Amino acid sequence: MKSIYYFNKYLFFLFLLLFSILNYCFAQTEVTTDNDYYKEDFLRYRDYIYKDNIKTVLLHRKSWELSPPLIIFNSDERLELSFDDLDAGVKDYKYTVVHCDAFWRPSNIQTYEYIEGFTEDYIDDYEFSYNTTQEYTHYSLIFPTQDQRITKSGNYILKVFIGDNIDDVAFTRRFMLLEPKINIKARIKMATNINDRNYKQEVDFTIYKQGYQIINPYKDLKVVMTQNGRWDNAKKNLTPKMIKNDELDYDYDEENVFNGGNEFRHFDIKSLKYQSERIKKIEYDTLGNQIYLHDDQRRTYKVYTTEKDINGQRLIKTEDGSNSNIEADYTYVHFFLPYSAPLVHGALYIMGALTDWQFDGESMMKYNYKKHGYEAAIYLKQGYYNYQYIFLENGKTVGDVSFIEGNHFETQNNYTIYVYYREPGELYDKLIGVEKLN
Repeated sequence: MKSIYYFNKYLFFLFLLLFSILNYCFAQTEVTTDNDYYKEDFLRYRDYIYKDNIKTVLLHRKSWELSPPLIIFNSDERLELSFDDLDAGVKDYKYTVVHCDAFWRPSNIQTYEYIEGFTEDYIDDYEFSYNTTQEYTHYSLIFPTQDQRITKSGNYILKVFIGDNIDDVAFTRRFMLLEPKINIKARIKMATNINDRNYKQEVDFTIYKQGYQIINPYKDLKVVMTQNGRWDNAKKNLTPKMIKNDELDYDYDEENVFNGGNEFRHFDIKSLKYQSERIKKIEYDTLGNQIYLHDDQRRTYKVYTTEKDINGQRLIKTEDGSNSNIEADYTYVHFFLPYSAPLVHGALYIMGALTDWQFDGESMMKYNYKKHGYEAAIYLKQGYYNYQYIFLENGKTVGDVSFIEGNHFETQNNYTIYVYYREPGELYDKLIGVEKLN
C-alpha cells in the first residue's frame, strides 16, 4: 500500500511538472507572436509604412485621386500608386501582390494561381523634387501591367520593397478587384433603437442574387461594411436575416449600426505664402516649414452644424507651383486640443487619410502639462486635409469618435458594403459585389 501511495504521488508531481512545462512553452509562443507584431519588419496585411523616409503614399483608380483603390476585374481600369522618398536619390523599388481573404488574411492559394507573368516588377517611373525645401524623389506606378496579370478577384496587398530583398518592405497598401455578380440596394436611416436615434446611423441593405448561385449564404457568403476610410470599426461577417427567393435581407436593428460622429475638421496648406482659414501662423526654422493650426475645441455636446468635407480624405496640391507631384513642399503641421487634464484610461489620436487611419506613434497626441492640452506635429505634403480626434481606450481596438467629436445622426458619412463569396471547393474569396452610399 505504501509503495502505491508513493507511486501515485510521483505521478502527481510528474503531471504538475509536465503541465508547468507546457504552460511555459505556450506562454513563450504567445509572447513571441505578440512581440513580433511590434517589430518594424513584421508584415501587416493593411496600409502601413515601414520606413521613415517614405511619405504621402497614394493608391487610387487611375486619374481619380479621391477614389478608393478598387477596380473591375478583367477590365481596362488601372490603379495608380505614388509615393515620396525623402532620402532623395534613386533606389531599386520593386513590388508584388498578395491575395487575401475577406478579412485581410493571406489566402490559401499559391502566387502562381493568381498572377500570370512576373510575380515581382520594378517601380522605375520617378521624378526629383523641384524648388522645395524638402528634397525628395517622387515615384509612380500604373498597374496591373501586361507583364503581371492578376487572374482572380478579391482583396490584395500591394507590397513594395527594396532591391532583391522581398523582406525589406517599404510599405503595404490594400486594393480590391471586383467581379460583379450580384446587386446590392442599401439605405441609411436613423437607428431603430429609440435610445440611439439621435446619435447613430443604421445601414440596411438587400442582396439580389440575379441568378448567381450561392449554395450556402450563411457559411460561404461574407459581408463587410465600412464607414469612411476606417477599418477599426468595420462590421464584419454579417449574415442574412432572412432569405426570400433571390433576395438576401440584412435589415438589422443593432448589427449594422454605426456612430454618426461629426463632420470632419479641415485645413488648407496648398500655399505656404499666406494663412488660410484654419492657419494660425506659418514659420520657417532649421527643421523646415512649420504651420500652426488654430486651437481646436471639443465638440462632444455642441449642436450639429452642416459643413462640407471630403470624409477624412486628402487632396495633394500646391498653389506655389505648377506640378504638385514634385513642386509641393513638406511642412510640419501642429495640432493643439485644449484639455484640462491628461486621460489615464486611453489616448487621443488624429485620424484620417493624413495618418492612414492608423492608431500609431505618429497619429497619437501627447499631453502638454504647461499648455494644458493635447498636441501633435505631423510632417505633411502640401494639400487639403480632413481629420478628426478619435479616443482609443486602453486594451481596445475600436476607436470612439463621440468622445471628442460628438455623435449626430445627421452627419454625412460614406459607407461601403463589400460582398465576398467562396465557391464550393475553392480556397479563396471572390469579391462579387460592392455598394457605396452617402
